[in-house]
Amino acid sequence: MNEINSHKDLLVYQKSLDFVQNIYQLTAKFPEEEKFGLTSQMRRAAISIPSNIAEGAARQFVKEYIQFLYVSLGSIVEIETQLEIAKRLNFCIENSRLQEEIIHIKRMLIKLIQILKTK
Repeated sequence: MNEINSHKDLLVYQKSLDFVQNIYQLTAKFPEEEKFGLTSQMRRAAISIPSNIAEGAARQFVKEYIQFLYVSLGSIVEIETQLEIAKRLNFCIENSRLQEEIIHIKRMLIKLIQILKTK
């Protein structure tokens, strides 16, 4: 296993950065009138995931880090809901790749939280 020296070394951080890019690509195709609505909300929620992983890792106490990871987890679940809304509004079609990314990131966040809780 590779040594973790920084939040940048965490696979969940790297995957969440990829996810941000994918959300930006998806929302770029949304209707213009959603620019300040669902598009903006989904992008902010996506950005929140790696941002909170990074901010939490910089905290002095593990308990604080865990709290920031919970915020990241909340953001990924928020996007999961927003994707469902976007599909119902016919802004996009079912995207199994994004759904798989969501599941994978959620699992990694939960596992990291569990590991940190044992410290």
